[in-house]
Amino acid sequence: MTSTATLPESHAPSPPRRDDVRARLVPPYAKPSAQLWTALGVPAASAGAVGRVLAWVGPLLLALVAGVLRFWNLGSPKTVIFDETYYAKDAWATIRQGYEASWPKDIDKSIIANPDGVPLPPDPGYVVHPPVGKWVIGLGEWLFDFTPFGWRFMTAVLGTLSVLMLCRIGRRLFRSTFLGCLAGALLAVDGLHLVMSRTALLDLVLMFFVLAAFGALLIDRDRARARLAAALPVDEEGRTRPDADIAHTLRLGWRPWRIVAGISLGLAFGTKWNGLVVLAFFGILTVLWDASARRVAGAGTPYTAMLRRDALPAFLSTVPVAIGVYIASWTGWILSPDNGKGGYFRDWSAKQGGVSWLPDWLTSLWHYETEVYKFHVGLTDGHTYESNPWSWLVLGRPVSYFYESPAPGTAGCPATETAKCAREVLALGTPLLWWTACFALLYVLWRWAFRRDWRAGAIACAVAAGFLPWFNYQERTIFYFYAVVFVPYLCLAVAMLVGALLGPAGSSERRRALGAIGAGVLVLLIIWNFIYFWPIYTGQSLPMESWRNRMWLDTWV
Repeated sequence: MTSTATLPESHAPSPPRRDDVRARLVPPYAKPSAQLWTALGVPAASAGAVGRVLAWVGPLLLALVAGVLRFWNLGSPKTVIFDETYYAKDAWATIRQGYEASWPKDIDKSIIANPDGVPLPPDPGYVVHPPVGKWVIGLGEWLFDFTPFGWRFMTAVLGTLSVLMLCRIGRRLFRSTFLGCLAGALLAVDGLHLVMSRTALLDLVLMFFVLAAFGALLIDRDRARARLAAALPVDEEGRTRPDADIAHTLRLGWRPWRIVAGISLGLAFGTKWNGLVVLAFFGILTVLWDASARRVAGAGTPYTAMLRRDALPAFLSTVPVAIGVYIASWTGWILSPDNGKGGYFRDWSAKQGGVSWLPDWLTSLWHYETEVYKFHVGLTDGHTYESNPWSWLVLGRPVSYFYESPAPGTAGCPATETAKCAREVLALGTPLLWWTACFALLYVLWRWAFRRDWRAGAIACAVAAGFLPWFNYQERTIFYFYAVVFVPYLCLAVAMLVGALLGPAGSSERRRALGAIGAGVLVLLIIWNFIYFWPIYTGQSLPMESWRNRMWLDTWV
């Protein structure tokens, strides 16, 4: 994955000279053409400063739009929808006492009617996911009380921030503010991401921390390569030249962004266990980037150099950090009493004798985790909305989080209707975006396999980390909405495809115009598609015929 050619786009700079190692290690960012600045009335001397401002203004504006979409009428439906029945209540108990409680089965309606009148149950609850996501959801409840708005607040915040992050990540990945903002815009109008941002489930929290880790590793990659480039010799013409000795022996020093990635991956792991799989994928990815950098710098055996200089520091700054964060996330449970009045299984070691040379909380936690693992691998009970991962990319079986049939004149159903309406919250990706992403992934795989494009490899790795492990559990009860973890990378793949449609540097004006028209039509169709499905993403009442018109596939009902 050594390609550093600039991604095709209308304002891309010329590809970096192959004889200048610095340009290959740290490619420049794309800049709008001088003609564009002239047309906008921006003086040439100010173009650089304006470009740097726009690199933040664009992402911030898109994040603002995403926030409006996610926070609009966030407390509706004013009820407990789908698995909020678990996580909203677990979060409330966790934020109040440090561990989950065992709630009565029919308590949801009482919570909606009078949350202040619902006492915290005295008994601990058996839960099958780590506590980080519940701490996050609970923060919103602490701020805004035990209400639908309160338990959805933090997922809406993280969903909004993830759009901002993806704009900046895409800019760094593609060296293009335009393509970065396009990726963020696509995420802002993805239906699955929107629904998950407006629902108190764990998967959006997991997606956020995984995306944060991906961004941190990209920053680390740039900074490590810049440090390597700075150590290489420069010839009399000012070109950075390769040097085998430096490429083999240089230590890249303190790399704090790898530690940030380790913390983020620990938080992902502490939200859901599949964060551990992402840790493995990203760990391999980052050391392969190091080997690639050393090869460009002149190392004859770059993988040997990487193993000697980079592999151990990379491991220490990610894996132990992530595990430490994971264990720390259980602090509330660890500090609870071990006399039967604390967290579930907290007293297991005291009852069973445990292991004398280990802390009692550690043996109790290990037992708890083994029981949870047995639950997960044995979860094969059928569910109306379960789906096979083979169907996820084509939206074979979305999940209905909420459905009711309000009578005319109630819950937004027009009084002029002669029959009941349909009101639904459907976890469904924007269809045209996802179906375009299927082709974009093929393009990404082609770029990685045949052009050795590291950006395509990074996108493919992130999608694989969130997607492929589920194929090992096809007999389990699993759901399409798990795919929200890799939605940002589908958006990056589509942005990369759009960059190709715009044409490579040096293309004719006709080629540019045709590419821009094609890309523009595609993006506008995706936005229209999102607007069309907006009512079933946000639980708006629709006449039954209008609702049926949006059920494009029989499996969506």
